[in-house]
Amino acid sequence: MAGPTAPEPFRPASPLFLREAEIRKGVELLYFGYSHMTRAIDEGLAAKGLGRAHHRALYFIARQPGLTVSQLLSLLAITKQSLGRVLTELTERGLVEMRPGDRDRRQRLLRLTAEGAALEAALFEALRERLSAAYQSAGQGAVGGFWAVLEGLIPADERAKVAALGNLASPRT
Repeated sequence: MAGPTAPEPFRPASPLFLREAEIRKGVELLYFGYSHMTRAIDEGLAAKGLGRAHHRALYFIARQPGLTVSQLLSLLAITKQSLGRVLTELTERGLVEMRPGDRDRRQRLLRLTAEGAALEAALFEALRERLSAAYQSAGQGAVGGFWAVLEGLIPADERAKVAALGNLASPRT
C-alpha cells in the first residue's frame, strides 16, 4: 500500500496566467485553500458555540487591544447589527471586555479577557500550523508572490489599514 504523497513541487504560473482558465484556477485555489485553513479552527469554535464571525472579532481585538468598536466595524466591513450580536455573545461568555474610552466616554474600547486571549491563541496556533506548512512547502519566493497577489485584491484605499496591522507587535511576543 502506498504511503502519503509528497506535496507537489512549486510550479510557475503559465505564461497565459490572465486567461479565464488560469483565473478560475486561482479563484478555486483561493476558495479551497481558505476553506481548508479555516476548517482547522471550526471544531474549536463549535465546542464553544462560536462561529467564524466570532473568530474574526477575537483575532483583530487580539492584534490591537484597546480597539474601538468603530475601528473593528471598519476592519470587518460588516453591519453594525452583526457586530453588535457578535460582541454581545463574546462579552456574555467572558471572552471580551468593553470599557469606555479615556478621553471620550462614548467610545467603547475592546480587550480580550484572559480566557478570550487563551482561546484566540489556540485558534491562531491551529491556523499558524496550516499556513506555516504551506509556506514551507511553497518556499520564500512563492510566499512573497502570494502576498503580492492577495494585496492586489485589496482596494488601494484600504491597503494602509491592512499595512498598519502588520506594523503591530504580535500579542504573543
